[in-house]
Amino acid sequence: MDYKKTEKQFYLPKTTPQVIDIPEMTFLAVAGKGDPNTSEAYAAAIQTLYGLSYAIRMNKTLPGYFAYVVPPLEGLWTLDDGGAFTGGGQAIVDKGQFLWTMMIRQPNFVTPEIFENAKQVLAKKKPQLDLSAVRLEKLTEGLCAQVMHIGPYDDEPATIVTLSEFVKASGYQEDLAGHRRHHEIYLSDPRKTAPEKLKTVIRHPIK
Repeated sequence: MDYKKTEKQFYLPKTTPQVIDIPEMTFLAVAGKGDPNTSEAYAAAIQTLYGLSYAIRMNKTLPGYFAYVVPPLEGLWTLDDGGAFTGGGQAIVDKGQFLWTMMIRQPNFVTPEIFENAKQVLAKKKPQLDLSAVRLEKLTEGLCAQVMHIGPYDDEPATIVTLSEFVKASGYQEDLAGHRRHHEIYLSDPRKTAPEKLKTVIRHPIK
């Protein structure tokens, strides 16, 4: 089972914005701060999330298990100065300001017990990883506007402008506060994909 295929509405939006209601989903998540290009904490978070996700997927003896593709990496983003990712069009130069929560969706059969077991398995394989920072949580985003961004990550501000203008024209307001944050879903592997071909879902909560 591949969520990108069975739930295309959440993972494969068009390049023109749309309004969508996002239901509750289960995630592994790690929060941190810093430039994702240089932060050791960010690199460790990604390694931990994938390590745990594959430890769960490879254990076919789990209750309720079914064969599935590990979903794409996702991130919730804000700035440590209280700024938000709205449609101003300005690129964020100081990426050290980023506050991020990186996430990978999990099937609904993943319980706290399965999560703890996966941590034990990964701790034996990768004892250098700090697994205390990762958590299993449920997230209900609710009403959102989303759009597909194609191109380098640094070009996202222009797409965010388009998304923000759509939200206003549709009679909504962006609702970037608390747990409702700028959301990105990374559909491309930047190690294997040319920057101009990267596909990233950009999602903003609205009211």
